[in-house]
Amino acid sequence: MPAVELTTVEDGIALVTLNRPAVLNAIDGSVLNGMDNALTQLTDTTRYRAAIITGSGRGFCAGADLSGTGEAWTDPAPSRIKTAFDAQVRLTDQLTRLYELPIPVIAAVNGVAVGGGLAIALHCDLRVASQAARFGSAFIKAGLSSMDMGTSYLLPRIVGAGAARELMLTARIIDAAESYRIGLVHEVVPDEELLEAALRQARLIIANNPFGVWQTKLGLNISLDAPSLRHAKELENRTQMLTALTGNPAEAALAHQQKRPAVWDAL
Repeated sequence: MPAVELTTVEDGIALVTLNRPAVLNAIDGSVLNGMDNALTQLTDTTRYRAAIITGSGRGFCAGADLSGTGEAWTDPAPSRIKTAFDAQVRLTDQLTRLYELPIPVIAAVNGVAVGGGLAIALHCDLRVASQAARFGSAFIKAGLSSMDMGTSYLLPRIVGAGAARELMLTARIIDAAESYRIGLVHEVVPDEELLEAALRQARLIIANNPFGVWQTKLGLNISLDAPSLRHAKELENRTQMLTALTGNPAEAALAHQQKRPAVWDAL
């Protein structure tokens, strides 16, 4: 079985499944290769408008595979340090690709999501958790720091600096209820309802016009780094004018008058 599976669950909605259940979908070279292929396919906005990422079995992703049985992340370099650095860069660059996809991505967290698994969830636009979900920044427990895979950037922006500091310094594992309380996930549902909950979010997203969804995701990512409110508003002004030049505003008004679903311009 492939380490990462991509299927189409509904028109315009992809499902990416991490598929190494015996090791709680821990990251090795086969997962990285599979994710590279999936991310390439998800850039096709004529086929996909949203994606869901989940894990097979009992876990979402237990982070890096430390069992010694997985495939290498990269080809060996002349030095051990260079080999390790190349592997680190490969994973972090891949997560940046996930974050910058032109379509929104929903993490359907079905179990443990620690270390790199937490990082995958953080790089998604929305997070839905089953009651079995567990989250943790486990890097520091492995003798490293918690400064890894974009966690120090994304986690404070999602849950606030105070909660992020506590989770990253203690490496404490939190359950689904606490993750909802601090704003890490948007919804907690029974295990058997997880995929349907993620699909509900995806359907709400793709009901909106493709150009507007694309520009909203892109603009939000950029505005997180805006140095001031004025900078963010200048970006909004230009984005709104570009969006107004499509046929979507006129179609939205006409569909409202005629009490029918809008037929949006293709992206």
